[in-house]
Amino acid sequence: MSPHPWPYATAPDAAPPLDADRLILWLARHQWRTLLGGVLFGVPWMLSIALVPAAIGKAVDDGLVARDPRALVTWAAAIMGLGLVSAVTTNGRHWFAVRNWLVSSFRTAVVTERAVRRAGPAVTRQMPAGEVVTSFASDFWRMGEVFDVTARLAGAIVSFIVVSAILLRGSVLLGVIMLVGGPLLLASLALVVRPLHRRQQAQREEAGQLTALGADTVAGLRVLRGIGGEDTFLARYAAQSERVRLAGVRLSPVQATLDAAQVLLPGIFVVVVTGIGAHLAVGGEITPGQLVAFYGYTAFLTMPLRTATEFVDKLTRTRVAARRIVKILAIEPDHAPAGRTSGDLLVDGGTPVVDVSADLVDPASGVVVVPGQFTALVSADPEDTAQIAQRLGRLLPGRHGVRWGEVDLDDLPIDRVRSLVVVSGADPHLFSGPVRDALGGADDAAREVAVHVASASDAIDSLDGGLDGELEERGRALSGGQRQRLALARAVLRDPEVLVLVEPTSAVDAHTEARIAQRLAARRAGRTTVVVTASPLLLDTADTVLFVQDGAATATGRHRDLLRTHPAYRDVVLRGED
Repeated sequence: MSPHPWPYATAPDAAPPLDADRLILWLARHQWRTLLGGVLFGVPWMLSIALVPAAIGKAVDDGLVARDPRALVTWAAAIMGLGLVSAVTTNGRHWFAVRNWLVSSFRTAVVTERAVRRAGPAVTRQMPAGEVVTSFASDFWRMGEVFDVTARLAGAIVSFIVVSAILLRGSVLLGVIMLVGGPLLLASLALVVRPLHRRQQAQREEAGQLTALGADTVAGLRVLRGIGGEDTFLARYAAQSERVRLAGVRLSPVQATLDAAQVLLPGIFVVVVTGIGAHLAVGGEITPGQLVAFYGYTAFLTMPLRTATEFVDKLTRTRVAARRIVKILAIEPDHAPAGRTSGDLLVDGGTPVVDVSADLVDPASGVVVVPGQFTALVSADPEDTAQIAQRLGRLLPGRHGVRWGEVDLDDLPIDRVRSLVVVSGADPHLFSGPVRDALGGADDAAREVAVHVASASDAIDSLDGGLDGELEERGRALSGGQRQRLALARAVLRDPEVLVLVEPTSAVDAHTEARIAQRLAARRAGRTTVVVTASPLLLDTADTVLFVQDGAATATGRHRDLLRTHPAYRDVVLRGED
């Protein structure tokens, strides 16, 4: 298998587990080498610090007390050597810690982004958009936090054991206190971890709802101003903000308790070990150097104990984030992968072969799209024709029996459908960034042709830099007509086998609409095009017009013929006018 371009990349078919704890372990397995590298630096880093008190104690006993200059120099050199090891391993440990944090975060982002693309519109139907945005903004970074502290935790465990062994050699009592008391104090954190996890989850849920409400309010601000609903939504936002604040207030004492434990637990050890060590030294049971060493150990033990409590805190945060990520990963797409085939029209991979020269048929409405023709759909209820357009592009959940020749559209892989059929909705979304990127396409020549077809040159010219100009979010700096025409240019630029347009000119004036109608028909000549519209200008250029009533096609013909022969059609197109 060829190497991936990024260290956090995963195989396209990688399937992360749909359980929070298993997801964390899955990430760990995918980066076990760098985790091991961090451990190989983290253990000697903390051990080099842990052994300094022992070296100082030996320098006191063998050098100062025994008045041996050579021993004093030797142990001083040992202390310097331990300092050098600590300095070197610190850099390596930190490098691996940051790498592990970033790699796990970005790997989570990659698999989640794939899941969102796979699920498509099902994501926002099953989860509020604000929650999804919050996950992309913060949860990914949380997923990497536990791996940031892994190397230090390994060093803390090893150094704790080594220091306990050293204390056992010097004093069985102190060694037992270390071996028993340390784990007991850490086990006491279980009293804090569960409520901490629960309250972090609750606070995260409320924050996600606040984000969703804020995004919804901002997106509909123009509507709210029109109906005078700003105060109502402001009150809703204020109420949700208060719920977020209260959730944070409920979380803060538990979080403060855990933070305090990072200071309290080591402090208990300092008091206990130092007190007992001083008593033993006065009784002559340990040497002055051992007393100095024991005091140094108590000061050092603040590091592994604080590291352990930090690990507990970050693991709790990571599990909360993982639960949110798993909710996104578990969303099933509207269209499951193709599981069967149609007839014996197969390629090597078992995918049905599509005859693009065959009719595209929607049995639910009786609409038949003839290949190579410009077909228009008209209905008194725009929802009916919009539904047909979505079925033709396989945008609705479930199976609808749309057939392309001998092939059931539901049996095709969804990416194959998307490459053959492009549906541009009535309210298309423009993405922020350079216009060139927002339009897509292979080169500027093709982009200019598409812009000409959509009569969108004025929209390009209104931006500083032309094609290099920046589109703001949703193209808000443009008028509604300009946004619509740029979206039309984007769809035309794709040049699919079947192009389905839903009300592509509803926001433009008649003169511009006439130009678009003529240019679109000329550009798509010989290619299958379906337009959902009631515009006489577009209808007049269509090869075939299908009139839909109550969800079914009831009349077919040319626009002018239907105007003469079908009163209901005439009423819809002319809006009751003569």
